[in-house]
Amino acid sequence: MVKVTVPATSANVGAGFDSLGLAVSMHNVFTFEECSGIQISSVDGTHVPAGSNNLVYRSARVVYDQLGIPMRGLRITQRNDIPMARGLGSSSACIVAGILGANALLGNKLTKRQMLTLATAIEGHPDNVAPAMLGGFVTSVIDEGQVYTVKKDIDLELAFAAFVPDFRLLTAKARAALPQMVSHKDAVYNLSRAALATAAFCDGDYALLGVATKDALHQQYRLPLIQGGDEVFELALDLGALAVYISGAGPTIMAVVHKDDTAFFDRAAAALQQSELLRHFTVHRLLADNTGAVVE
Repeated sequence: MVKVTVPATSANVGAGFDSLGLAVSMHNVFTFEECSGIQISSVDGTHVPAGSNNLVYRSARVVYDQLGIPMRGLRITQRNDIPMARGLGSSSACIVAGILGANALLGNKLTKRQMLTLATAIEGHPDNVAPAMLGGFVTSVIDEGQVYTVKKDIDLELAFAAFVPDFRLLTAKARAALPQMVSHKDAVYNLSRAALATAAFCDGDYALLGVATKDALHQQYRLPLIQGGDEVFELALDLGALAVYISGAGPTIMAVVHKDDTAFFDRAAAALQQSELLRHFTVHRLLADNTGAVVE
């Protein structure tokens, strides 16, 4: 039996649309065994597809097909701590788990870059799958079908406040809200800030993150889909967050804070409960995951 543990991820990090992402301390756990047929179950009661349309199974199948090895079937169990369709990389966790699990069952024939390229082909972009696989803060690009990444361990003095609402927002709907064309001015705005965010994480100059996570390409179009989203941005900044941004496609709002500022979370939780508009949000204290997916 193979066991794969995959962290939650927070993509875009403001301006780094489809290219920046980071891994945090919330995990899904999967087990894999070869068997006859398809046997898929959830050990925590979360509903998951039990047939060949299951994303973990489909991702594992890609590895078998890539290597030209017939698949008899798989027995897969899932523990789903990452909430689904909340912008925390639940789909990427399934994709990465399926690929790593199948690769381990088949004798670890694929390199990490090959597996990351397969994961990106399934997901469509690398900003979640790269930190899910590698951990830390990851910058990724796709060039001629290959994925290239640079990983930087996240400073353990940082913590992340995930403001998670009680409703889902499918990535397809969040992407449909985006314009087909953007201005040269907005492209430069984001390009400069994505570069600054990368430099800030690499250099440890976290005072820059408030500017570096500002965005002109997606957040203004997605915030109307998140009830109370503007107010959560304002609340987190008022409480002293270093930066605030929409996590992935949303609806989770992510704030970056100092790890020692534990009072931030108490004040945030109290403020959410006191507001009729924001009561559907729950704040979670997360730390960096610099390890990424683990195969046992």
